[in-house]
Amino acid sequence: MNEKSLAPRSSRNRKPSGNNRASGNKMILRWSWREIWQGQLWPVMAALTLIVACVVALSALAIRVEKVMTDQGRSMMAADLVFSSANPTPELILQQAHDQNLVLSSQVRFQTMAFSDSGMQLVSVKSVESNYPLRGELLLSGADNQIHSQVKPGEVWIADRLLSLLELNIGDVIAIGDAEMPISGVIESEPELAFNPFRTMPSVFIHQADLDKTGAIQLGSRVKYRTLFKGNDSAISLLQSDYELQAGERWISEETQGRTADLMQKAKQYLSLTILMVILMASVTLVLTCQHYATSRANTVAMLKSMGASKQWLKRWLLSQVGLMFFTGVIAGSLIGLGLELLLRIPLAGILPEDLPSYGWQPFAFGSVVALFIGLPALGIPLLRLLDTPAIAVLQSQMTASSKKGLWLIAVPVVAFLFMYGNNSLVWMVSVGLVVLFVLLAGISYGLVHLFGRFKWGAAMTLALSRIKRSPKNSMMQLAALSGSLMLVAVIWLVRTDLLGDWQQTLPPDAPNVFAMNIAPYEQQEYLQALDNEKLDRSDGYPIIRGRLTEINGESTKEKMKGEGQGSDALRREINFTWRDELPVHNQVTAGAWTKENGVSVEQDVANDLDIQIGDTLSFSVNSQFFSAEVNSIRVVDWQSMKPNFYFIFTPDVIADLPATWLVSFKVDDNENTLLNQLARDYPTVSLLDFRTMGGKIQAMLAQITWSLSVLAGLGVVSGVLLIFTLLRLSLYQRQREITLYRTLGASRQRISQTLWSEYGVMALAAGFVAVMGAEAIVFSLVKWGFKLEPTLHVSMWIVLPLLAMMIVFMSLVSVIKQLLKPLK
Repeated sequence: MNEKSLAPRSSRNRKPSGNNRASGNKMILRWSWREIWQGQLWPVMAALTLIVACVVALSALAIRVEKVMTDQGRSMMAADLVFSSANPTPELILQQAHDQNLVLSSQVRFQTMAFSDSGMQLVSVKSVESNYPLRGELLLSGADNQIHSQVKPGEVWIADRLLSLLELNIGDVIAIGDAEMPISGVIESEPELAFNPFRTMPSVFIHQADLDKTGAIQLGSRVKYRTLFKGNDSAISLLQSDYELQAGERWISEETQGRTADLMQKAKQYLSLTILMVILMASVTLVLTCQHYATSRANTVAMLKSMGASKQWLKRWLLSQVGLMFFTGVIAGSLIGLGLELLLRIPLAGILPEDLPSYGWQPFAFGSVVALFIGLPALGIPLLRLLDTPAIAVLQSQMTASSKKGLWLIAVPVVAFLFMYGNNSLVWMVSVGLVVLFVLLAGISYGLVHLFGRFKWGAAMTLALSRIKRSPKNSMMQLAALSGSLMLVAVIWLVRTDLLGDWQQTLPPDAPNVFAMNIAPYEQQEYLQALDNEKLDRSDGYPIIRGRLTEINGESTKEKMKGEGQGSDALRREINFTWRDELPVHNQVTAGAWTKENGVSVEQDVANDLDIQIGDTLSFSVNSQFFSAEVNSIRVVDWQSMKPNFYFIFTPDVIADLPATWLVSFKVDDNENTLLNQLARDYPTVSLLDFRTMGGKIQAMLAQITWSLSVLAGLGVVSGVLLIFTLLRLSLYQRQREITLYRTLGASRQRISQTLWSEYGVMALAAGFVAVMGAEAIVFSLVKWGFKLEPTLHVSMWIVLPLLAMMIVFMSLVSVIKQLLKPLK
């Protein structure tokens, strides 16, 4: 079949019948299919397939990982959503929750004294319903080690260490307020976590039906009412949006629950960032692939026009090729992506739960839409320009003005991008930075190549550098694409490394896991000596004094109590003060300097929220005693370090004479319960707060997130390497005509081979080093202003990335060098 038979000249002079039109369409489809496999369209289809496969695999795994992380976060709060208030939950919320078919469970929290015949202990009581928890797992160990998961009326479950503190056994009677009930068993594990050691004390669970028996809730009592909700995400969101919070009320979700919320949020941001990086790399590859195809088919279009093919017929011919290619790429890419997702879950087998959440149809739709939105401008613009190729170009190359009528297609991915990431400042930071960096990378890479040209080299290297200089536009495009793609690969991995480095500090191996509080001054030294005798790793002892901040430079703080945030929260309640001769070594001073007299150091967030500056005078009250101090320094405090931390630290002369108790934190192993019980018996007035169970849960969650993001980062890197490999092969195929001409004119295989190795080796080295520079700039910005972490320099990447570039170039050249060096027959 020849081209003339497909586009006969007579077709312009008569209107085709239905049969002729159908026959012509079939011929167009057959020829289009042959063009895809035997012509120049297969690299475009390969790029499309790779885009769809990468996006499907990444998004499918990302959806599953995000759902697992969300479920993990919700398990730690025992519900999908929690309403917390100092008063009972408003009837309006309860009614709307019932209307939305949400499952509810009420909870009342309060602190009271627990009594036995031999002692007493301040405890944290949770009054719950039988369906508690709505998420997570409650494990209660009763008589004969039977495991229960519900609290029933008439039951009381206590923390294990209360048995030793109050010298009780399971079945003995314990008094909670006015209620006396036999102990049903001990709490093995509870879903809700508390990170604040100053608010944590031994837990006691009772049923909601027994709350009134305790008589603990009286007028003026400090009580926290909670209502837990579980149900459809849309109904949960509607419940939150339809109610306007009042003073003292707040919603608690996995996105607001302290450190775990911070981990979840950053992990989800990284998932979005990784997918965006892969899409950007795929876009570069697809754009260059499509440009190459349009350039290579200019002669064919000119020939068809000279043989009488109309512009309308050519549109049908090109559209049929694009349609077939897109359909095949989406189907093949979806299947490959599905297989990739299955492979990616292999290293996560021990981390992800067995019953994985479904990802549904979203990854396949997302992969198809991404390919469509990228492909429309990438294919549409060069093909529209291809249609303007004049017929005379068959005999003589023509310099035609570029058509601008297809540029509006660029708006398609731009609008889609705005719709998807309009509110994501992190993505915008990356995108704007990349646009600037791609231009800079091209210029710097090209400048490095010119710098290489100033030195004396062998014949092959001289020819290679000359070749790069002769086509500056194409060379800069190739260098920008190569260095930009390498940079994105590096960013994916480096951000992951920095995030995991920060998360590992959440609970480092040497973090304390037990806090001893309410140590009397007369037994402070004896208690610390007891810890030292056991060779336990402990913190310094800290005096604790409860008080309030009342004035800033003579102005009352009551007006500032209206705000939200850490600083305003410090005004709403009594907080813990301490004094020291020197500031703790784990606090970093950001402004001012520690003094020895009449000074107070302020935590940075409180200082920012309340606009406290160095030299300001702050007034405080402790048990109706008022005193003032001058701000001498501002500190950064890592509240998740599990070390004693404070909003305000005073010089000794300010509060050392006020009555105080002492606090110390230390680390024990999981098998040292006997030691803790002995400490509790020897010092019955000291409250021991054991965080080992919580630490285990946090470590499990961190392991899950770490492995998930490592696998996702690995896929992102592999995707980037494959796309760069495709890009280089495309570049080499663009050289085939030139290389074949050299061989035909007598150039030796060795000389051409050496020139190619030199040319692409220089480009790889230049692009590799420049990519590291760009990656360091992007990662610095992301880590510092996006993820709010402390950036670091990645020295190893300055070696790894150029080597990776050289390796990809080596694989690309090896795969095509034999075909390129064949002479024209």
